[in-house]
Amino acid sequence: MSAREQFGFYAPIEPYRTGRLQVGDGHEIYFEECGNRAGKPVLVVHGGPGGGSNPTMRRYHDPARYRIILFDQRGCGRSTPHASLEANSTWHLIEDMEWLRRHLDIERWQLMGGSWGATLAIAYAERHRERVRELILRGVFLLREAEIRWFYEEGCSWLFPEAYEAFLSVLPEDERRDPIPAYYRRLTHDDPRIRIEAARAWCIWEASTMALRPDPMRLRAFASDAYALAFARIECHYFMNHGFLEVDGQLLRDAHHLRGIPGVIVQGRYDVVTPARSAYELHRAWPGSALHIVPDAGHAMTEPGIVHELVAATRAFGRLD
Repeated sequence: MSAREQFGFYAPIEPYRTGRLQVGDGHEIYFEECGNRAGKPVLVVHGGPGGGSNPTMRRYHDPARYRIILFDQRGCGRSTPHASLEANSTWHLIEDMEWLRRHLDIERWQLMGGSWGATLAIAYAERHRERVRELILRGVFLLREAEIRWFYEEGCSWLFPEAYEAFLSVLPEDERRDPIPAYYRRLTHDDPRIRIEAARAWCIWEASTMALRPDPMRLRAFASDAYALAFARIECHYFMNHGFLEVDGQLLRDAHHLRGIPGVIVQGRYDVVTPARSAYELHRAWPGSALHIVPDAGHAMTEPGIVHELVAATRAFGRLD
């Protein structure tokens, strides 16, 4: 990478419009628009599920070329009701994206998402391919049981044994072999103290594994009560329900629907949250996609090599009609 131009973040920007959209089932989602009102529309899809959007997500696209749209998925960020699991599934979120597209009077848009954001972008594109101009994906997560077991049972735990021990420490010893349902019982417990203790431990485990270099600020942000509760409850809810997919491996099985959609996949070589195998398998099943494996990065979207590849992709697609 040293021999070519390095791309970094665009300058911080503020939204020119914010809004709230009622999407049914008692849910109201927050959205914002930044950049060029007449620019090429892009929807930036946050991770989690339950993570919420943040100002850094505005900075991967040229604000002079793009109409940059962010939203908070059901139950998290500034969407309400907070940390709600009611009527909260993959398919609800996809239809919320369609509600938002129609509300903003957009015919077709680019989608950019990482981790769970990549999952949701893939699921949306497989169902509404005629609405997708391009896909930019980072840290691909295909919502397969093997991927979930890798991160929450055995795999990542071999690389971060001390952090995994802390993750399990809130559970009784007889429940540690199957941590997701054990956590779900605590994250949905009537006692708020039990919910918060479990939520913090769940989020600290994920934050501890995200990047090659530890980030104390990320750990503090993930451990804050409001963020942790929505993130952990919603994420665990999705995993308890197998992502609400019909069959395990559905997103990869249906990747042929992505044929004809231009796409870039960015993957950290040392991503231990969503290992590179999923990105590689998606690339092989998606004709015309480009795969860029960053040799010195993990999972976080803010690592320099990841930023470079994502911004390079948005610049390239920004030159297209």
